Amino acid sequence: MLGGKKVIVVVPAYNAEGTIERTLAEIDRSVVDEVIIVDDASRDRTSELAQVRGDSVITHTANRGYGANQRTCYGEALRRGADIVVMVHADYQYSPRLIPALAGLIASGHYDVALGSRILGNGARTGGMPWWRYVANRALTALENALVGQKLSEYHTGLRAWSREILDALPLAELSDDFVFDSQTLALAILAGANIGEISCPTRYMEEASSINFRRSIRYGLGVVRVSLACRRALRGRPRGVFRSVSMLDVPRSVDQHRHVGIAPAPPLRTIETGDQSGI
Repeated sequence: MLGGKKVIVVVPAYNAEGTIERTLAEIDRSVVDEVIIVDDASRDRTSELAQVRGDSVITHTANRGYGANQRTCYGEALRRGADIVVMVHADYQYSPRLIPALAGLIASGHYDVALGSRILGNGARTGGMPWWRYVANRALTALENALVGQKLSEYHTGLRAWSREILDALPLAELSDDFVFDSQTLALAILAGANIGEISCPTRYMEEASSINFRRSIRYGLGVVRVSLACRRALRGRPRGVFRSVSMLDVPRSVDQHRHVGIAPAPPLRTIETGDQSGI
């Protein structure tokens, strides 16, 4: 609990046997009530290693994609009564030790969403981010800020915290199964009027950490541009597709939460608890 709010950490994982144990070991259990790991049909020992600490593990029987993995994460966290949901990647690229700080931003009532930014400070390049990835990150972020009217330092982090209210309001079931899911959720949060906070986050680029290849990076970048343009149209009163599901009236800002409009709850998920590897 943090400020009387239940904190659940979700960890989307795929082929993370080399990093999952280190990631889970750095989660502060004095603040975090539950940890849920979702293994997207890894071909290695990710699920087996994740279960050692006694956390809840959900295993997809087939690979569904990064976005679908997060959808399972968030749906299960909400089903278990989370007030604050923190997502951290299993590849140990982001520091789990910052989870209390991110959750604290939400618990304060000032923010609906909190991001661990690799760009604030010198964490990205000193942590080994390739120069071309750094340049692409900065260029995309600048474009996104210009299109959606924000001043965020980074939109592409794998360390994020959400209030229950904002997650309830997002049409998660309608979003992409691929990496652009991250951009869609942030764009929809912006459209919903969410307050977004950031803290500086160090990063670690290493052989064991996951990273999409150059071709998929290009596809991801084009997807980000499309999402940002769609968000801009919605902000100007011309919503299309998933942006019709959320409006500026749906989610009041955290400091003035007098009412709540949500979406229908996700269907119940079958989970694998510690020691059970039967699948779902």
